[in-house]
Amino acid sequence: MSSRRSRSSRHSGGSRISEDQINDLVSKLQQLLPELRNRSSDKVSAARVLQDTCNYIRSLHREVDDLSDRLSELLETSDTTQAALIRSLLMQ
Repeated sequence: MSSRRSRSSRHSGGSRISEDQINDLVSKLQQLLPELRNRSSDKVSAARVLQDTCNYIRSLHREVDDLSDRLSELLETSDTTQAALIRSLLMQ
């Protein structure tokens, strides 16, 4: 019983985030997600917002990978002058 209390007191000290702060963060996430941005009047659960956030981040990673592949192909098929120009633009 005492070990349960000591664990509980360790977790309750210091840097706990309040429910209002969590709700504020979830609301900010909701505003960043294209699928949920226009649903501000609808109450969306925090779990749904977090799941949609993870899905959106995964889709952004896939998009970056696809664009990277397309750019690599473009650089391989471009002549040396065009490839150098693209590389210099990317370095800026």
